[in-house]
This record gives sequence, structure tokens and C-alpha cells, in this order.
Amino acid sequence: MKVNITLYINGDKYNIAVEPWRTLAEVLREDLNLIGTKIGCETGDCGACTVLINGKSVTSCLSLAVESDGKEITTIEGLSTRGDTLHPIQEAFVEQGAIQCGYCTPGMILSAKYLLDKNPEPTESQIRQALSGNLCRCTGYNRIVKAVIAASEKIKLKSGEVSRASCPRIEGETPSTRRESD
Repeated sequence: MKVNITLYINGDKYNIAVEPWRTLAEVLREDLNLIGTKIGCETGDCGACTVLINGKSVTSCLSLAVESDGKEITTIEGLSTRGDTLHPIQEAFVEQGAIQCGYCTPGMILSAKYLLDKNPEPTESQIRQALSGNLCRCTGYNRIVKAVIAASEKIKLKSGEVSRASCPRIEGETPSTRRESD
């Protein structure tokens, strides 16, 4: 027997009937064609299925869709406020070469967003801790960490909060060695 639920995904309202045992990841991908959310381990260990529910980072492979009834959900498809422009976190991942095969990227980016929403100026250690639930088999994580730091800078620069010289950086990096962005 299906259950009627309402999901608010990326600013859009979806009224949908789902079986109560289906995961949010399945509903996003199979019913709503939001395939940016990846299904990896199906045990919540890899983070590929990470989405934001009411602003909190959640593994959607372990969340039943019915548990998200009435909640705000952000997937990678909804991260950008304008469809043709990347979010600063996405820009930073591209610019820092933090994307290889791309399978883990949506989950990594949404985990980074959750971190930066809570802590706009994280340390390298805080970034590594925040991303510890996201696995990547292609990179050594250093470029991903650099991308989160660069994203923090981009977000602050766009909001006009700080000068480039006062932004956090990875140990041993100086402002002159930092990659310039647009």
C-alpha cells in the first residue's frame, strides 16, 4: 500500500505516492529523476547518497522517503541558485581538480555545504572530519580539502566579508601560492 507524501525538493513541491519501505535515495533517483544523488554502498558508509534535509547532511540510502514528508530537501541539482551558474562550492571543486570520476562528488559537495553553513571558516582538520563519512577511491582527499577551503574563500568574497589575505589555508600555503579565482 502506497503512502501519499509531500516533498519540497530544491524549492519545488512534489506530491507523490510511495511504498513506505522505499528509501529517499530510490525515490529521488527512480521516481523524480534526480540522478545526481548516487547510490553506492546502501549502508550509509560511503556518503555518495548525501542530501540536505532541513539543512542537515543525511545519507538518503538510510532514510525512508516517508520520513521526509513535509521537509525541505536539497540535492546536488538544487545547489545552484541559478540553473546555469555553479555554486561556489561546485566552482571550487572544479578549479581545484577535486573531481575525478565524479561518483562521490555530489555527496562530498553537499557535506561541504553543510560544514560551511555551520562553520564558514573551518580548519583543515575540521574539513577532514566533516568529510569523513564520504569515501572517494580516486583522490587522496587533499584536493577535496583544498576545494572546501577555496569554497570558503569564494563564499566570503562574494558576501564581501573578508579580504583574501585573511582566508584560511592549508598548512604551508601562502597567499602568493594560492590559486587565483575569477
